[in-house]
Amino acid sequence: MEKLIELNTDNISEEHICCAISDKKCKESYGLKKDWLKKEFANGYVFRRIDARAKVFIEYGPAEMGWVPVDAPNYLMVNCFWVSGQYKGQGYGKELLKTTIEDARSQGKSGLVTVVGTKKFHFMSDTKWLLKQGFVDCQRISSGFSLLVMKIDPDAETPKFKESVISGECPDKKGIVVYFSNRCPFAEFHAKTSLIETATKRNLPYKIIKLETIEQAQSAPSPATIFTLFFDGKFITTDISVCMESRFDKLLEKELQGSTNA
Repeated sequence: MEKLIELNTDNISEEHICCAISDKKCKESYGLKKDWLKKEFANGYVFRRIDARAKVFIEYGPAEMGWVPVDAPNYLMVNCFWVSGQYKGQGYGKELLKTTIEDARSQGKSGLVTVVGTKKFHFMSDTKWLLKQGFVDCQRISSGFSLLVMKIDPDAETPKFKESVISGECPDKKGIVVYFSNRCPFAEFHAKTSLIETATKRNLPYKIIKLETIEQAQSAPSPATIFTLFFDGKFITTDISVCMESRFDKLLEKELQGSTNA
């Protein structure tokens, strides 16, 4: 197995962050994700990956400082967690998770918590795999998100979603509304460029809301603060590719149909 390395303020300028490594369109967004990480390292945030040019990594930090609308005192919040390509099935996911559990134990944390789709959502971890590793589903909301927990202290308070996400809707009820943050190196470019071009061509009203502080993220109407698209107030998708014209009509129609049948 390739060794694991941890990014920090000293090495992040030279090291890659796995996603959007070679995407020239997202060069600025890539830099903004690095800037976001530099700030979050001061809050105890961890970015750990394999020492290779690949998308094999885990991100986590204290839930109290997490950019997610979840109440989970004394937990570690697991955010992006990926093992892709040729590295699948080689034990990297289990090893990355093991190091996170070890960190939680050494810090005296109550456990781990993470947000997923009740079914697989884009840009979110594999729900079924996490359940097999010992996470349990502690809360579901109507928009299709689940909150998973792995308790180290069995008597610890169970995490829960904040009230802002319970309805599954956003305050703006007309047209496209997107919430995003620099937690992802793809989000800024596609939300502010691809989506605007796509919506303008279709004469659709749009509103783009960038989450720029922990407080804004923790009071967001969606648990997916990397990227969430609402339409006429209803949650639609976490899939950033919906911003692109080649994907917009097909994905939006599919998601709207799915929400109608739910």
